[in-house]
Amino acid sequence: MKWRVGAVTITKIVELESTGGTRFILPQAVPDVIRGMEWLIPRYATAEGRLRMSIHSYVVEADGRRIVVDTGLGNGKRGRHILAWNNLNTPYLFKLTEAGFASETIDTVVCTHLHVDHVGWNTRLVDDEWVPTFPKARYLFGRTEYDHWSNPGVSAEQRAVFADSVKPVVDAGKSELIADEYRVSESVSTFPTPGHSPGHLSILIRSQGEEAVLLGDVAHHPCQFERLDWSSSFDSDPEGSAETRKRVFRRFAGTRTRIFGGHFDPGYAVAVGNSFRLLQTPEK
Repeated sequence: MKWRVGAVTITKIVELESTGGTRFILPQAVPDVIRGMEWLIPRYATAEGRLRMSIHSYVVEADGRRIVVDTGLGNGKRGRHILAWNNLNTPYLFKLTEAGFASETIDTVVCTHLHVDHVGWNTRLVDDEWVPTFPKARYLFGRTEYDHWSNPGVSAEQRAVFADSVKPVVDAGKSELIADEYRVSESVSTFPTPGHSPGHLSILIRSQGEEAVLLGDVAHHPCQFERLDWSSSFDSDPEGSAETRKRVFRRFAGTRTRIFGGHFDPGYAVAVGNSFRLLQTPEK
């Protein structure tokens, strides 16, 4: 799937898709409640109230550069809390190449945060060694985020994620620690959206009078536009996460800024009372 934002092209590369329960991510979003949010159906939820979600990357072609935003789970990774994410063997790299983005043509990787499902394809296994998947790319990690997750006191899973998907990139001299607000290129920049993780970043794209934002995990599913207080079970600061959603959605509601989710397809924020919805067309 491709979208245009002025002169910028955004391409979605899917690693995994799911339709199902919310036990691990949004336990509040039970089917009975989701069925009452009719605007979610059928694009973001089934008629039975089951959430549609995906793990994916975005390739942003901007200013002569090819920028991968978030890199999914990766193949052959172990020590993951969700057992189905262990030792995967998906055709992600084939899909990337088939879409015209062979790994050696990527010059920048930006991770909105350093959780398991956003850094996995930073590396791949070669001769029993984790090496950068994108050999010519500069990997951009938020300094606040990196400092937090490089601490040995984090969970066993996060230590495993850091060891196989972040540290090898740093050891290879391919990484750069960036400030919360950082200009990646003329059209692409980051801004701070903490809550889901301490140094979470989102991506703002501005080109030829058009605008888009790549949220990362500010929201895991569009139901959180209506229920701002529904924080993910993986949020490090649930109250801060809810405040960030309110601030970000209020900023873009009623505009023609297309909003891309880290786990859902894009739309436009519309204010409805004290909450919001994510619709397929902007307000007129």
